[in-house]
Amino acid sequence: MPMKGALLIFRLAGIRVYLHFTWFIVAALEVTRFAHRYQNPIWAALEYCALFGVVLMHEFGHALACRQTGGQADTIVLWPLGGIAFVKPPARPGAYLWSIAAGPLVNVVLFPLFTLFAFVLTKLHWKTVHPDFYQFVLTVWFMNAGLLFFNLIPVYPLDGGQILRGLLWLKVGPIRSLKAASIIGFGGAILFALWAIAWRSIWLGILAFFIFAQAQAGWRAAQNLAIESEDTARREAAISPPPIPEQQR
Repeated sequence: MPMKGALLIFRLAGIRVYLHFTWFIVAALEVTRFAHRYQNPIWAALEYCALFGVVLMHEFGHALACRQTGGQADTIVLWPLGGIAFVKPPARPGAYLWSIAAGPLVNVVLFPLFTLFAFVLTKLHWKTVHPDFYQFVLTVWFMNAGLLFFNLIPVYPLDGGQILRGLLWLKVGPIRSLKAASIIGFGGAILFALWAIAWRSIWLGILAFFIFAQAQAGWRAAQNLAIESEDTARREAAISPPPIPEQQR
């Protein structure tokens, strides 16, 4: 199991989708908070499920793109902060970039579809005829747009930060790019922590901690990659035959 407390809910295209038990706790709180937007509270529950439906499509974008590059991706976990696709693309910057960028690309594709749907409902005057459904569609539109914007923030490990890391990889290699992205992640965690304090938001505080923890993990991974690279270089130097002196050639 990829995460303690995660429950397998279904498999699709060989990808296992898990739901963390804390999702249900937060769902009860959030649905209560969403209910004021609707005449019938059932729409609040549908709104929360729709949010994670969009998140799930986003994560499948990551997983399927990773597989397309020849990488490994067979697990997705949904939890209160969103979703995590466990992807392992080949150690090439192009493969890495495509695996990461495909997630936000799903939201980009959904954006005009939701926009068109909302526009049609507005023209049909569903705001007054079916106000709950109209509010639901409009809210899902905002959610998709918000997820797209948020994920493109260039702070590691958010998608924007990982895309930045992939672009740096093209110039400075996998180790230095990961170190640079991790440093940016530390800075982003501090900014999110300050934002959480200013807004008195526990969710922003949790997000700041998550970003800090993942940036720290990225820094350690970069250090391990550097050690492995040095070990490989030493082994190759030991195996390589000594150069033949000029006079003996």
